[in-house]
Amino acid sequence: MALVNERVRILENECVGPNLYLMTLSSPAIAAAIEPGQFVHMKIPGMEGHVLRRPFSVYAADAAGGTLDVLYQTVGFGTNHLAALAPDVANEIESAELIGPVGRRWQAPAGTQRALLVGGGVGAAPLFMLCQELVGSGVHVDVVLGAQTADALVCLKRYEQLLSRDVRVATDDGTLGREGFCTSLVEEALAAGVDGKPYQYVACCGPEPLMKIVAGQAAGAGVPCQISLEKRMACGVGACLSCVVDTVDGKKRSCVDGPVFDAEKVVW
Repeated sequence: MALVNERVRILENECVGPNLYLMTLSSPAIAAAIEPGQFVHMKIPGMEGHVLRRPFSVYAADAAGGTLDVLYQTVGFGTNHLAALAPDVANEIESAELIGPVGRRWQAPAGTQRALLVGGGVGAAPLFMLCQELVGSGVHVDVVLGAQTADALVCLKRYEQLLSRDVRVATDDGTLGREGFCTSLVEEALAAGVDGKPYQYVACCGPEPLMKIVAGQAAGAGVPCQISLEKRMACGVGACLSCVVDTVDGKKRSCVDGPVFDAEKVVW
């Protein structure tokens, strides 16, 4: 589908964890077209002096209701400004402009029956639509989530509700689940498989060091792996070459050739 440039309303913009905000947008056209792993490029209202848009992964989409959920972390001027916006649905005072859906989606190998999803920090959000899709297709999905502290595991409840079982969790400070990095849980999961049968697909999103380790673990286990790379983007449509990723097939643009890449193709 061609890119849509859509004026959207901010319906909710709530602090849900340490420097973490969940924003719900009324975006009927993009909500109807977005696929797991794709993102939107936002022109933030009230920042007319800043011409560059900001890329945001989509956490969840409701095509029937015409809404998108975006989980974001405040890390600089743009996201701090966005977090301060209070929605006024009745008067539509606060609105934003989105380009989307942008990018390459998650794509499990054909015939996949057992999948492992690994989310670090806010990287848990871009995997959720994939999890919904796989579960809806009858795939057995296991999920590993990691964060600095329990309060930052803001996606945990949605995953557990979707899977109807516990999710493997690790926190750096040990406030929930295993203390330390979640990569030890990934190693154990890959070794055990599902009822003794190996996973057929691994998808990972989070800090780049985490994705590099998980990609290596998946390769060692002989399991296809995809990762979602977050890069600074200017145009978001492949023209400016500001988000280049080195791959074995040459330089690729994260915005349109990604953000989802086959892990074995990335030159770490």
